[in-house]
Amino acid sequence: MTPPKHAARPAASKSSAKSLRKSSSSATGRPAPAKPSRSRLAPLAEADFTAEQAALLAAIRSGPRGKDTPIEGPFAVYLRAPAYGDLAQALGGHCRLGTSVPKRLSELAILMTARHWRAQYEWHAHAPIAEEAGLPAAAIKALRAGRRPAKLRADEAAVFDFVTELYRDRRVSDPTYRRIHKVLGEAGAIELTGILGYYALVAMTLNVFRMPLPAGAALPFREP
Repeated sequence: MTPPKHAARPAASKSSAKSLRKSSSSATGRPAPAKPSRSRLAPLAEADFTAEQAALLAAIRSGPRGKDTPIEGPFAVYLRAPAYGDLAQALGGHCRLGTSVPKRLSELAILMTARHWRAQYEWHAHAPIAEEAGLPAAAIKALRAGRRPAKLRADEAAVFDFVTELYRDRRVSDPTYRRIHKVLGEAGAIELTGILGYYALVAMTLNVFRMPLPAGAALPFREP
């Protein structure tokens, strides 16, 4: 593969800009008036990639995310440690697109994780996806504000309570587990827990390295 000669973090595409406009209005409410912190990682130029970095980029773009996947957010971090990054992106691809958990419920869990960690890029990327998957805009707005949405379907309420209890108590009670087991089954309960674990990993990665949003995007949360 001969990588194109441009920076690894391109400016937002037209589709990204469209998602941003949608995210900033219907899904996420008014953006927080906060100044982003400067990233701890300098941009990588694809022309300077090692063979391992080029292979990782090819793996990301040839997988379920698609050939136009921008190299930003967690992927821009994974490229700094490509052996680790290859394993992480493969797990992420499965957690996002390969589990038995319905996408609407998976994205609810991801947004709750992004809110828990105040992971700017994670929320920015997944709020539009969650709305497209069927999570109401009003529910997404409430999640961003740290509130329980006023109207949740029974399966959404089961996921919301499971995630809330797990993040709050670091355990889940028998009644809460029985509810999520009834909704998702045994394999689905395992996969949902894995989704939370993976996106907590992503959130920590984004926060530690202060990964920026695409150019022109507003922060969903105030920075501390």
